[in-house]
Amino acid sequence: MADPDEKLDSAFRTIGELASDLGLPQHILRYWETRFPQLRPLQRAGNRRYYRPADVALAKRIHHLLNAEGYTVKGVQKLLAQRGENADLAAPIAPAQTAVTKAEPDDMAQFAATIRSVRNRLKRALEADDIAARA
Repeated sequence: MADPDEKLDSAFRTIGELASDLGLPQHILRYWETRFPQLRPLQRAGNRRYYRPADVALAKRIHHLLNAEGYTVKGVQKLLAQRGENADLAAPIAPAQTAVTKAEPDDMAQFAATIRSVRNRLKRALEADDIAARA
């Protein structure tokens, strides 16, 4: 039998319930509302917040991107902005791919060689700087 305190997924959540579900303090959710215009819970008398199911899904996605994926607030803002005004914001967001993660093995070898070359040039420059400083 279901727990009588558990709400249906379609039910609105208070800020306290959502904060508890996410394991966050309530002030973090209020902060997110200032940083993510897509996250707009209903506010009733006394500014009591009610998060709709889409708001809950978005808050969970933001939480995952920030705390599990390692995105910054600015990075999550960019991801959400790229989705467009009419996009389903509760849908999963594919993280942006970088050239390194898409690279073929040959590209990775070229990249590694370039990095080694830069490292060696920096090492020589630092050694030359040390010699000049001692003279």
